Amino acid sequence: MKKVLILGAGYGGLLSALTLRKYMTVEEASITIVNRYPTHQIMTELHRLAADTISEQAIALPLQRLLRGKHVDICVDTVVSIKPDRSQVELASGTTYAYDALVIALGSETAFYGIPGLREKSFTLNSVEDANRIRKHIKGRIEAYRNTKDAADMTIVVGGGGLTGVELVGELADMLPKWCAGMGVNSQDVQLYNIESSPTILQGFEAGLVTRAQTSLKKRGVHFINGAPLTEVEGNRILLKGGQSLQANTLVWTGGVQGNAVVANCGIEVERGRAAVNYYLQSTSNSSIFVVGDSAIISNEEGNPYPPSAQLAWQMGETAGYNVFAYLNSDSMHMCKPAFAGKIASLGRKDAIASVGASGIPLTGLPASLLKEASKTRYLAHIRALFAYAY
Repeated sequence: MKKVLILGAGYGGLLSALTLRKYMTVEEASITIVNRYPTHQIMTELHRLAADTISEQAIALPLQRLLRGKHVDICVDTVVSIKPDRSQVELASGTTYAYDALVIALGSETAFYGIPGLREKSFTLNSVEDANRIRKHIKGRIEAYRNTKDAADMTIVVGGGGLTGVELVGELADMLPKWCAGMGVNSQDVQLYNIESSPTILQGFEAGLVTRAQTSLKKRGVHFINGAPLTEVEGNRILLKGGQSLQANTLVWTGGVQGNAVVANCGIEVERGRAAVNYYLQSTSNSSIFVVGDSAIISNEEGNPYPPSAQLAWQMGETAGYNVFAYLNSDSMHMCKPAFAGKIASLGRKDAIASVGASGIPLTGLPASLLKEASKTRYLAHIRALFAYAY
């Protein structure tokens, strides 16, 4: 019996396991998933959990339930090191796993770019734990403001104008007035900022949609500072290039990601901290290792890397699942040829922008919001997790 080890139970890892089991029986291969949490977390919904517009149970789906009857072993642990020369993986608990084929789906890490004070003074949004921490902190600052009247308690800064940052400020813009009303605080005292080092937010979206997004969010009280990189965080002072500064007791950093350190340092070939893979998602330096999602770098025909996304990780996971089967049986593998349905950015509960299909058909407002919900429903149905809607 072959031993297949999958590191990470995000989109890529989970779909690798589900796909592989379709092609290999229990007698042919054991499949073990190692994940830090006992849940599969819907990362595209973390901004909603941070703003209390969705329940934790609706986006943290138990792996035991998702994999019931699939004969996939689950190990809740943290990967410490990968040793390709020994075909082994070491975990924080001290356990060592050997493998015949390995799928790395460990995702990415927040990039702080060496900015002084940023790592120590900011929140990140990479997990359910992070989202819960952000929500609790912001509510705590609002409550404290009733006594302190410290404007910094009511100043919230989200660093990064990409998808995560913009979706988070959209959700907060909707919910902050409700939180303030519940605590007897004037919501007009809230100062909600989004700062972005580039001249514009939501890079990759058509300019008209970006303008539409900013206009919608500005009407709900979001202040945008574009083209002003964050240079330092001193206590609760956020310093920007050009001399501008903000005093805030809440800073959420969503301004960049980098390759997972465990992957970058394990000895396989990497590019900019992510594993280099061929068209079959095999490591270019080790044929028994497949890498999916944010842990790998995969480029289009023009040689430009695809931006990390849930839909890319989904497709990579399914391709890798089949290719592990083919590799272990010396059969022909499938090339990974991603197809993209478009891009969607929610701007709160009742607004969104979207670019649909290869031609980039623009959608805004309720139709775009419904499309985002339909996209989530399609994924949940695919992994047989519609039970999430019970919450």
